[in-house]
Amino acid sequence: MKIAIATDHNGVSEKEKLKSILQQDYEIIDLSPNNDPLDDFPIYAFKVAEFVKNNTNSMGILLCGTGIGMSIAANKVKSIRCAHVSNVEEAKKAREHNDANIIAMSAKYDFNLISECIKVFLTTEFLNEERLVRRNKLIEEYEREHGNEC
Repeated sequence: MKIAIATDHNGVSEKEKLKSILQQDYEIIDLSPNNDPLDDFPIYAFKVAEFVKNNTNSMGILLCGTGIGMSIAANKVKSIRCAHVSNVEEAKKAREHNDANIIAMSAKYDFNLISECIKVFLTTEFLNEERLVRRNKLIEEYEREHGNEC
């Protein structure tokens, strides 16, 4: 599986630590290799979201000051289900219930929490239960009908 990862200037050191851990099991694509204090997080969120959209068997990781802005930006890209999470249970449910394909987190959390949430996110499968499939289809249908006008 390919994992696209990006951060704004807030999460550079966390990104580098994650890359060294994750590259043992995944192909890591760093889409923010040159951060600076004036960088704009939406650019990186769009890059990761477009990568995930265009590459089957891929997922994304986004880190910024809060993770909120990254998740908002990534979710503007069609077919992306980016979940902003703050704990392991949310990371698990984002995959099990929502079939999320990108995780967004605050780079200011403890690194052990970030690492554990990402590990759980990447290894948890969508439950594929009828009610969950139905709910995700409702979101997809709305996106298809309304596109960027929402």
